[in-house]
Amino acid sequence: MTTGTASTTEQPHAQPEPGRTAGLGTLLGSVGGQNLSLVGALAVVLVLFGSLNGNYLSWENIQVIAEAVTIAGLLAVVQTVVIICGGLDISVGSQAGLASVVSAMAFTSTGSSALLGIGAAVLVGGAVGLLNGIVIIYGRVNPTIATLAGLAAYKGVAQLVSAGRAQGYVLNDPLFIFLSRGKIAGLPTMVWILILVAVGVHVLLKYTDIGRNIYAIGGNDTAARLAGINLNKYLVSVYALTGTVAAVAGVLLTARTGSGQPVSGSEGLELQSITAAALGGCALKGGKGGVGGTLLAVALLGALQNGLTIQGINSFWQNVAQGLLLVGAVVIQQRRNRERAIGLPA
Repeated sequence: MTTGTASTTEQPHAQPEPGRTAGLGTLLGSVGGQNLSLVGALAVVLVLFGSLNGNYLSWENIQVIAEAVTIAGLLAVVQTVVIICGGLDISVGSQAGLASVVSAMAFTSTGSSALLGIGAAVLVGGAVGLLNGIVIIYGRVNPTIATLAGLAAYKGVAQLVSAGRAQGYVLNDPLFIFLSRGKIAGLPTMVWILILVAVGVHVLLKYTDIGRNIYAIGGNDTAARLAGINLNKYLVSVYALTGTVAAVAGVLLTARTGSGQPVSGSEGLELQSITAAALGGCALKGGKGGVGGTLLAVALLGALQNGLTIQGINSFWQNVAQGLLLVGAVVIQQRRNRERAIGLPA
């Protein structure tokens, strides 16, 4: 009886506070500490450049920023999946460049069929992504080395088949025009494609057994193997997915520039994708990260680059800023995870 009475008397005072704490914890947990810092950094960038230039925060310029980050954003989303899985893909920019050339060349050689051009690009992208996975898993090659080789090889193939020049002209086709200049509900078509891919990958990671297994593989591959997860199948599939989405990015690059680009437009995209994923909270050792943080990082990088361009800052400094952001993101990660400093005693 005493216990029951104590329970009833304490409940009115005890319940509301935990309820409020739990609610706040749920809110912060869904947003994430890393994401909150990104939101803050993005707000600072927007306010800073908005005060320096009245047109910076105009709807027209916001759309320009959104379109500019679409291609890098697509690559960053799939780079997130690769990193969560414990891997890395340095070849995504070259894959996009190869797909861009293939889409334009197939378009012109098939009597201006946009669907065939896009289909050919996606098939090639999936194939080179699959090749990356096979080399890494069955060739037992470190992912960084394998995809670094892919970075050079796919760029070389794109230059060989195109003789190092832009190929074809696609902006006489309604589908490519729609991809490059069309709008749906006031937003550019390219931005909608990024949103659809990002939502699809987010749902895959957060709400399916496949996503849970991907996190498990990146977190502890030995435990995942003992739990019966087929690591080889998952890793090969993740790299094939990366190649497919990189091909979509390549098609958008073709639509945006009006022709197939073997190098121009795709060079440096691999660094942007890794920077965005790391800034967005992906642990480079795997097992941690998400699409939401990556998209916020993509928006931050795009807003910063656009602001620097509007202010007439040399593009070389933009590369410096991007490199510093990547190093900063990794340093913050190491500190949060209490990693031992390299070369110093524990």
